Amino acid sequence: MSEMMHSLVEQAEDGAYAASCPLYPGERKPVGGSKTIAGKPGILARVVRIFAAGTAIVLVAPPVFAQVDTAAVASAHLFTSSQVVGLSVVIGVISAALLSTLWVVRQRGNLESESREIRSALSDAQQRISQYQALIADKNRRIVIWDGNERPELIGQLPAETGAPQDSEFLAFGLWLKSRSASELERAIDRLRGSAQSFDMVVETHREEILEAQGRVSGGRAFVRFVALNNLRAELAELKIERDRLLSSISAFQSMLDAIDLPAWQRDSDGRLTWVNHAYGEAVEASTPAQAVDEGREFLTTVARERIRATATTESPFHDKISTVVRGNRTFFDVVDVKVPSGSAGIAVDVSGIEAVRAELERTLKSHAETLDHLATPVAIFDGDRRLQFYNQAFVSLWELDIAFLESRPDNAELLERLRAAKKLPDQLNWKSWKEAALSVYRALDTQSDLWHLPNGQTLRVFATAHPQGGATWVFENLTEQVDLETRYNTLLKVQGETIDHLSEGVAVFGPDGRIRLSNPAFRALWGITEADAKPGTHIRALGDACSQSYDRPDGWRTFAELITSFDDERRSSQGTLELFSGLVLDYAVIPLPNAQTMLTFVNMTDSVRAERALTEKNEALRKADELKNDFVQHVSYELRSPLTNIIGFTDLLRTPGLGPLNDRQAEYIDHISTSSSVLLTLVNDILDLATVDAGIMHLNYSPIDLGDLLDDVSMQIADRLQESGVTLEITAPAHLGSIIADPQRLKQILVKLLSNAANFSPEGSSIALECQRDGTDFVFSVSDRGPGISQDMIANVFDRFATGAKTGKRGGAGLGLSIVDSFVSLHHGTVTIDSQPGKGTVVTCRIPSVDLPTSVAAE
Repeated sequence: MSEMMHSLVEQAEDGAYAASCPLYPGERKPVGGSKTIAGKPGILARVVRIFAAGTAIVLVAPPVFAQVDTAAVASAHLFTSSQVVGLSVVIGVISAALLSTLWVVRQRGNLESESREIRSALSDAQQRISQYQALIADKNRRIVIWDGNERPELIGQLPAETGAPQDSEFLAFGLWLKSRSASELERAIDRLRGSAQSFDMVVETHREEILEAQGRVSGGRAFVRFVALNNLRAELAELKIERDRLLSSISAFQSMLDAIDLPAWQRDSDGRLTWVNHAYGEAVEASTPAQAVDEGREFLTTVARERIRATATTESPFHDKISTVVRGNRTFFDVVDVKVPSGSAGIAVDVSGIEAVRAELERTLKSHAETLDHLATPVAIFDGDRRLQFYNQAFVSLWELDIAFLESRPDNAELLERLRAAKKLPDQLNWKSWKEAALSVYRALDTQSDLWHLPNGQTLRVFATAHPQGGATWVFENLTEQVDLETRYNTLLKVQGETIDHLSEGVAVFGPDGRIRLSNPAFRALWGITEADAKPGTHIRALGDACSQSYDRPDGWRTFAELITSFDDERRSSQGTLELFSGLVLDYAVIPLPNAQTMLTFVNMTDSVRAERALTEKNEALRKADELKNDFVQHVSYELRSPLTNIIGFTDLLRTPGLGPLNDRQAEYIDHISTSSSVLLTLVNDILDLATVDAGIMHLNYSPIDLGDLLDDVSMQIADRLQESGVTLEITAPAHLGSIIADPQRLKQILVKLLSNAANFSPEGSSIALECQRDGTDFVFSVSDRGPGISQDMIANVFDRFATGAKTGKRGGAGLGLSIVDSFVSLHHGTVTIDSQPGKGTVVTCRIPSVDLPTSVAAE
């Protein structure tokens, strides 16, 4: 029985152990919520043990009681068997209850022990958490934790000197971090939260404080720790930032040097090129700067490089102008080469233009000096040190100073002292104050002027102007003649009065109030009034009433009165003609004078008007005769063109093989007939064109003309004429002449006439030149030949009609070619000029302006 109990207890313990065994090696998983603490058996094993013990007691009790019962039965037979069984059960139950009570008491003790152990572990964990929180809450660091999309948690704080906010504005990095650091930090946080990319970086606050930012991901949470750096770590971070700044600056400077058009280079300690910019590569004709460095292409000559190496030091860089060859041209460069321990660096500035400007400035100054030297006004220029820099001959003549003294560049004060000692300056009560006032021009902003009355009787107006760069210019204007002129003016006023009185023209001067100031006898005689009627102070209306006997028209003196007494801001002048009752014809003029006065003049034009009327009648007769002449020329020209056209047509018809062969003499006659007919037709056309121009009925048909096509047409049209004369044509024109708005037919006639005339007078085997160019919107062309030329006394008549000039041409003519050219160019509002010298040829230049075609606006 005892063995069976032990077996049950072992099975219970084994079952409890099996329930607490791990599912996998190295892993425990309690079953049924039971828990093993400090190696003690489980509750289930304990219960099994208790019930096993109670069963053992029950099993042991029957034999004992059996022995007792046997004795009792034997002795007295007091209990029955059923009573014995019931008593055994009761005793077993009581024993089980006692054992259960003992187990509960023991289990309670175990639970209290486990509770004490758990409280101790919890206290240790809370102590560690407090230590960690104290460590995190250090004033030199702050942690930001993001848990999903929840609001971030802020732990710790940063020192106040960093400028970091202590509240929720801490996450607004742009408020307390520099813009570059804030943008980089925000991008790093986005990558940390989005793709779990850790980062370590250094940021800089607006207060120049350095912080270290570390981003990590742990347990599904993203956190960023900000640590305020100090001492060596802060210095290291500052060095990193400074290094980044230096690298950025170097990159910026290299980019800038690559962008500028100035060759720049860098060499090592052995003098080899290590870096060049694009301008250097282009200067040495390398495709890239790297090729120039690899191939060692030198920008400066060997002598110049050796000179730089010998003279340049770390304390004194090389700086001088050096000549070198760039793209085949000799160029001057201002070279600066700086020597450093690791090598050297240099840059070259093209100063060829500056040298040219300097030379031009020297020439300009020399020209100005020559100009000032020829002025009659004395001029003296002093530099910033108040020393004489320039003077002209008029200055020497005015003051009669020694040239050697002036060439010594005296001081302005010294010059004034010399003039005072020579008694050539005005006498002053306080010489020192006067000299200081004169020399104050060097500190003045505006030009100073003064009058000097010299002891020799001259009066000078002195202008002194300070220069912006220092120095001053003194100009001495001699007013002696002006003073004399003022004296003479007063005398002339009296002479003028006498002169006006003896003029044949009538003159009357009125004041702004309309009252007469003066009048001459001729005025009174023309209008038949007395001296009393035109005495000074008489109003113009009263004067008009007195003159009404000679000229009584409403628009007469009333108009004069309105012009003289008008209150308009701008006084008007007027002129016209009037005829008096006496038959006199007067030309009048109303002329505004200074001081608001007005002069009224009357000129007796009776004889002239009568002669003009006679000439007008004759001119009308001549005009009608000219019209008859033009009509006759046009009629005859048109009548001549018809038979000439028939002659030319039949001549060409006779040449055709279909009408039969011609012998040599007949062919020769036909050629003469054709040539003469063509010449005659050209002459008739020229006469007709001139008659049309003279009649004023020729109108130009303006249209856009492509000048290139125009030159091609003219060269083709004149080819036969050039071949006949044995000359060649050279056309010089830009590639793109563009277009012009003119009459194509007349412009082509101008070119053909000029080229034909040049071919006619050019020797055989020579060439004529046609040069074309554009001057703004104008088309300018010239035709030149190497003919005998025209004498100066004949140039003025070359454009006259029927002016044949010299008889040296290959073909005679009526002399209408240049006349037609002049007429057509004038119709285009252009100009034509001729330049010729005997024996050197002739050049005819024409300028044809382009016109603007009117644009029609559609009705709305």
